[in-house]
Order: sequence, then C-alpha cells, then structure tokens
Amino acid sequence: MSALPDGTPVPVLCAVRGPAEAGVATTLAADPGTVVVRRCADVAELLAAAAAGLGAVAVVSGDLTGLDRAAVAALHEVGARVVVLHDDVAHEEQRVRALGPDRLLALAAALADGTTLVSTVRDALRDPARPETGALPELDDAPVVRRSGSVVAVWGPTGAPGRSTVAVNLAAELAGAGRRAGRRRGAPEGPDVEVLLADADTYGGVVAQLLGMLDESVGLAAASRAAAQGVLDAVALARVSPYVLARLRVLTGITRPARWVELPASSLDVVWERAREVADVTVVDCGFSLEHDELLTYDTRAPQRNAATLSALAAADVVVVVGGADPVGIQRLVRGLGDLDDAGVLAPRVVVANRVRGRASGSRPAQAVGDVLARYAGVDAPILLPDDPAACDRAVLEGRVVAECAPSSPVRSALTTLANAVRALLPVPAAETGGPVGGPVRREALERAH
Repeated sequence: MSALPDGTPVPVLCAVRGPAEAGVATTLAADPGTVVVRRCADVAELLAAAAAGLGAVAVVSGDLTGLDRAAVAALHEVGARVVVLHDDVAHEEQRVRALGPDRLLALAAALADGTTLVSTVRDALRDPARPETGALPELDDAPVVRRSGSVVAVWGPTGAPGRSTVAVNLAAELAGAGRRAGRRRGAPEGPDVEVLLADADTYGGVVAQLLGMLDESVGLAAASRAAAQGVLDAVALARVSPYVLARLRVLTGITRPARWVELPASSLDVVWERAREVADVTVVDCGFSLEHDELLTYDTRAPQRNAATLSALAAADVVVVVGGADPVGIQRLVRGLGDLDDAGVLAPRVVVANRVRGRASGSRPAQAVGDVLARYAGVDAPILLPDDPAACDRAVLEGRVVAECAPSSPVRSALTTLANAVRALLPVPAAETGGPVGGPVRREALERAH
C-alpha cells in the first residue's frame, strides 16, 4: 500500500555508507510502496537531489560524513522527511537524535526486517512529528545542576548605543556581583543565581575584551560546532564557558567578524536550550541587524550573518532594548522597537536609554527622554542609565565590571534598577539535583569578588 494520496510509491533518497547501503536500497526497492530514486554518495549530492524535488523521504546513515543539524534542517526546508539509521552503540542514538531527524531506526533492525524499514519511511511521511531534540547523557564524573533557566537577549539598533556594556554589567548584577562588592540600597533582589553571558554579536563582539579575557578560544563557535554534530550537552557547554566571576560564566564570541558563518541558527537554537540547563539566566549580547540575509540573495539556503541575533531573540524570555539617549539615538530606538515588532519578537521588553546627559537632551534630560519614548513608542517606564564616563572608562581599562571598580557610581545604581526590572519578569527556578558544573575560573576575579 502506498503512502502517497495519488497511489504512487514514496520516492526515497538513499544515502547510506558501507556494505549496508546495498541491503537498504534493495529492501526499499522491493516494496511496492517505496521507490529509490537516487542513491547518493555524500551529503552534497543528497541536498542537491532533495532541492530538485526528487525525493519525499531521505534515508541516511548516522555516520555519513557532513551530516549535521544544518544538513537535516536544509532537507526539512525543501519538504523532505529524514530517517536516520544509527549503529546500536552507546550514545549513538542520543547523538543522532540531537540532529533533529523525523525518525530513528537501528541499522541492524533495518537490515534484519525489511518491513520495519519500510514502515518507518512511511510513518515519517505521514506523520511529520519529529523526536525531541535531545543531548547525550551527562558524564558520571561531572554531575550537573539540572536547571530550567531563562534567556535574556540584549539588543539595540545600530550606532553603538552600548549593548555590550549593558549586557556585561547586567549579567554581573544578576549574578550578585553587587552584593559581594558591598551591600547597598538598590542591590538586586533575590538570591544569587548562576548566570551565563554569551557574545552573539557577529559584527563586533567585545565581551571578552570588556572582561579582560583571552579570546583565542571562541566559546560560542565551539559550542555551535558541538551542537551541529549532536554532541553538545550541559557538561560540554560548561567546559567552553569559564567563570570570570563567582556564578558568572562567559561564552566568548567570534574573534573576527569574518567567522560569522560558524554560528548557524540551527546550532545556536540547541546552544540556548543547553544554556538553560547550565545557568538560571543566560544573557545574550546580540548584534544590531534584524535583516533576513537570505531574502537578499538567490540562494535561500545560504548562511545568514544575522542568524545568531535572530535565534537569540526567538529564544528570549525577555528582551532588553538599548538605545542612545541623544536625538539620533532616540530616533533609532523608536524605529528599532518597531523593527522588533516586524520581526515577530513578542517577548516582554525592558527599554533602556543609555548615556543620559543634559548636553544632548536638554536641562532635564531624564524627563525629556521619558516623554519622547512615551509619546512616540508607548514606553511608560524606561530604564535611564546616566552618562558616567569615569566609572565606565575605568571598568573597560581594568577589564572589570562596574560593580567591582565603581560600586557607588550613578551608573551602577541605574544598573541595579535594570537588574531588578529584569528579575521581576524572570522568576528563576531553583536547581533540581546535583552539584555545580566544573570549569576554569579567573582566579583574580574571584579574589576581587570576595
């Protein structure tokens, strides 16, 4: 019996490695309900055949060179279902499941019983529901606190409004850096939480430099590669995100803008999922552009430079929108809020006007900025960060956060207000089991924090 409504056999693309390829192809060809239209030698040929509309289902071996989340996503984009045949060895099923196929089947079972293989192919076509994207079981020698954390995306329009500065210091405040630097009125409310700061700016990420870290090893790119291969779990993510302060991990960004191709959305979606397991709150420093790059080219499957920003915004539970507090910056901020609406970003927002100063906004800058945002953007209670070059310049020069080097500064007080506003929108669940995830620590930072 055919699975297609018009009674024709299901067209199948077969890309299986090794001696098993002949057996799989013969089994599918022998059934009247399926037909093998192409036996592909590699992922490139498989993707080309699928893009040409030759097959409705792709049967692929899990060890096929080049098979990753991006390849599976590309097959799904052209309407092909994916059945992955995996070896019956430890962790292999979990690894290929993390690639996002529609169906999984042990290779031995497929060869032993042709009926099972054919029914799996038909089921994948009839029911597009895919197995849950999972990760490898945690290693026994590295217990992980099981969390269900939140994601905060820090975004802002073009013009360097201070996104990275806000992201770094917001993450530090959420991690409790202010309380350890000295208790004061306005300190962030609630217990200290585990925070992960990720640099996803593909145009000019500077988080590592702001924190005085060496950026030779790109944490986010390494995590993205592991996610593409289906081997990223909480332990693996913790290993590439070292502590820079107590309870604050950092996932450094790409060292050169030209490396943006290493951050595809299909992989970063998994990174944010794993980040929720590692940290109670993940703060993502995003780039400015919201354009869908593939709309500007004929190749709709080409990598997107803005994929990292779009992926983070899609995953965010709260979006912190940062704009400059001068006439040009406010205009860009108002337009940027509309751009977020057009991009379908529906998460709750906290709007921040950065570097508020009388020289740019008049004799009453706070009132002027608030009135403009209320009138033209409908923002009733923006967070206003005063222009405090002494504190901010010192923090950048020393590679520290404002709470460490200028805990009593005006901008630090406003940052604690921002942290409290974000906390109010993000109830942080308690960890469930296990102990803290191990990882390298910047010793001098911990000594300063305590």
